[in-house]
Amino acid sequence: MPIAFYLTPSFSKPILPNLELLSQKPKHMNMKKLSFLLLAILTLRCLKPISSACHVDDEAGLLAFKSGITADPSNKLSSWKPGTDCCTWAGINCLNNRVTSLSLGGQPDQPNTFLSGKISPSLAKLKFLDGIYLQNLNFSGPFPDLLFGLPNLQYVYIEHNRLSGRIPDKIGNLTQLGALSFYYNQFTGTIPSSISKLTRLTQLNLGGNLLTGSIPYGIQNLKSLTLFNLEQNGLSGPIPDFFSSFSELRILRLSRNKFSGKIPASISALAPKLAYLELGHNALTGQIPDFLGNFKALDTLDLSYNGLSGIVPQRFVNLTKIFNLDLSHNYLTDPFPQLKVKGIESLDLSYNSFHLNQIPKWVTSSPIIYSLKLAKCGIKLKLEDWKPAETYFYDFIDLSENEITGSPIGLLNKTDFLVGFSASGNKLKFNLESLRIVKTLKQLDLSRNLVFGKVPSGVSGLDRLNVSHNHLCGPLPATKFAASAFLGNDCLCGAPLAPCK
Repeated sequence: MPIAFYLTPSFSKPILPNLELLSQKPKHMNMKKLSFLLLAILTLRCLKPISSACHVDDEAGLLAFKSGITADPSNKLSSWKPGTDCCTWAGINCLNNRVTSLSLGGQPDQPNTFLSGKISPSLAKLKFLDGIYLQNLNFSGPFPDLLFGLPNLQYVYIEHNRLSGRIPDKIGNLTQLGALSFYYNQFTGTIPSSISKLTRLTQLNLGGNLLTGSIPYGIQNLKSLTLFNLEQNGLSGPIPDFFSSFSELRILRLSRNKFSGKIPASISALAPKLAYLELGHNALTGQIPDFLGNFKALDTLDLSYNGLSGIVPQRFVNLTKIFNLDLSHNYLTDPFPQLKVKGIESLDLSYNSFHLNQIPKWVTSSPIIYSLKLAKCGIKLKLEDWKPAETYFYDFIDLSENEITGSPIGLLNKTDFLVGFSASGNKLKFNLESLRIVKTLKQLDLSRNLVFGKVPSGVSGLDRLNVSHNHLCGPLPATKFAASAFLGNDCLCGAPLAPCK
């Protein structure tokens, strides 16, 4: 009877024969053969499976990388020890005992989970590396040239670090890349035109840097892109009219730059698949194109803080799947179309030239809305008459600079996660002491209303407060706010105002 064992696909431990079955005496086996068989099985039972350690070059490259780390407060690399199998180290994946990916990340809400230092060029020893993922850490230094020495590299996500300097022209040599992200670093200079050679890219993310100049027109060659993100840079000039090349694009983010001119007509070619179109905080002019009403897959549209004028296209009624719409801070005028969305999550139409009169029904009926900003939208209503279908999920409400009367108490006392409420410049009249201040509330602006009563002690936990120019009276609780937060009331006293008599 042959005796063998097999390794599982993970090469973790051998699968041995069933000892109990094999120990039963076969009909035609003498005792000598049986003894030999049992001895062999017992020997196998005592053997410890030995897995091959990672390649010596990979271990050396990773240990040199570790030596370049100047701070590791959470001991993220504590398992990286010489003489141990580097394929078992934190953040390392292997195939056939060669390191194929390096993945290390910090937690933004846990400040001690970072790594500080420089990205060691020794990583170029990892010749089978196909992915580098260094996210939410604290690496500094120039563009990592080691990338050019990794022939199998396909995915680069070095995000939320402090890499700086220029992106080199030779980046065009990384033609095997499928994804390139240097999101939130400190790179300066222009985007190299050679980046147009990276025709296998499905994701290009250079957002959150300090890049200047224009978008290279050659980027139209990257026809496989599903994500194109250049937001939060200093890029300028017109947005290139080359989007008919991007038949697979789902996410386009160009917000917070200095782009000028009109919204390119070729963006219309993205209608079948585009889910996120974010062009806010630029210097775009002209009208909102009618073709945006064809984007039936659109989840998010941000055109805020531009110089757009005219009316919102009536064809916006076709945007039935949109969840997030921000058209604030433009020069848009009436009429605003009655959308047919089943559930808007966030809406901002503030500071245009709208005269909505009422909060739109498609907003009031939304069961999932969490952010509503309609400042200076010509709303005229008694707040108690507004009956939203859902208030539980509200994070932010801004109804400033309208003609709203009544009291927000009934509305706000039904919110459990409210972070900010602004209603300055209205005619709200209520006792401030009746307001339930939830633990999540951080911003409250009720300035220039008819609010009366005392300032409750609960406001001391806020980050921002403005109750100036109301009819409040009495001693102020201890807070960190400046006198400007309380000026123009009837008889408030105490620091930071004059002492109470």
